[in-house]
Amino acid sequence: MKLALVTRYPRDPEAPCGGVEAVSVALVRALARRADVDLHVVTTDDVTGAQDETEHGVRVHRLPRRGGRVLTEAIGPGRRQMRRYLTALAPDVIHSHDVCGLMVKGLPVPRVFTVHGFIHADTRVSGGRFALVRSYLWSWVERAGFRDQPHIISISPYVRERLSGTVPGTIHDIENPVAEPFFRIARRERPGTIFSAAAVEPRKNTLGLVEAFARVAAQRPEARLRLAGGVADAAYGRRVDERIAELGIGAQVTRLGPVSSDAIRAELSMAAVFALVSLEENAPMAIEEAMAAGVPVVTSNRCGMPFLVRDGASGFLVDPTDPGDVAARLEALLADDTRRAAMGACSRQIAEERFHPDAIAARTMDVYRCALAGRGPRPA
Repeated sequence: MKLALVTRYPRDPEAPCGGVEAVSVALVRALARRADVDLHVVTTDDVTGAQDETEHGVRVHRLPRRGGRVLTEAIGPGRRQMRRYLTALAPDVIHSHDVCGLMVKGLPVPRVFTVHGFIHADTRVSGGRFALVRSYLWSWVERAGFRDQPHIISISPYVRERLSGTVPGTIHDIENPVAEPFFRIARRERPGTIFSAAAVEPRKNTLGLVEAFARVAAQRPEARLRLAGGVADAAYGRRVDERIAELGIGAQVTRLGPVSSDAIRAELSMAAVFALVSLEENAPMAIEEAMAAGVPVVTSNRCGMPFLVRDGASGFLVDPTDPGDVAARLEALLADDTRRAAMGACSRQIAEERFHPDAIAARTMDVYRCALAGRGPRPA
């Protein structure tokens, strides 16, 4: 089977930026181990012309970015370029991820599309200039793109709930794969260490986590909060820094910035608790990676996060808008070594059962075969 995986793919697979790239790397490596797949990764990058190269044994086709913004690239010149390239490549199946699904819209090839998120919802929560207008525009574009997909992979029941009844294609339930090294992390826990990996922006609610940690720190001087992730909103990033200073917790909070997968794994090996209190998420890779490492998780009780964490078993679900609730659950875990160890073991077991990349690749191959055997997509 000649497969074109159309997705965001990093130059350095050891340093993916964001969940889509992390998922893509894990899936690519699992698929590359299979003898029944001729795998081609097609992505856009900062190159002046198309490049066809082999990276870690995988064929990667890098096309130049077209258009100054994500939307214009997805539905404008970037889409036209992608369609021409894929037509010449002539794959048996196209598997697109995230916004790349808009680029392959209407191609008369068996197609599979993985929904990683809803940009219109993220835009509304993140705010910014003309957020509601931009959210409405994205909602219209996304709905049209979803309706065109003959086979859709839903990474969470939350995604299925939002798609059901609105798309004519077949929905397949397959969760994200987590890269194998996360399952092999040796735990060397540092007492009192809370780790979070997320972009610094309103949707990820970094300020809410900082406010909660200040309450924990008031009771536990040894507590430490380590924040990995780049600043996606400069003004918000400044507010986070200012609030850390105002709360007097600068000595206990470390801003790590963007870090590699190796660095994330090192942080997870030391973390007593992983925390992510986002306002909008589908199936955050950061939570799944923490679970694979055997770290208990404190996360939001909304959107897709409750489908990952079993409240009271592998971690706690909290109200992300209530710093007191978040702080109480963090404190409960830091104070109880036995409970923390049991929850970490439960997290790892769930991850082994649900997120191992070989199992995810096998299930994804079944979807490809279904797409090949089924009715072709509607004409463009």
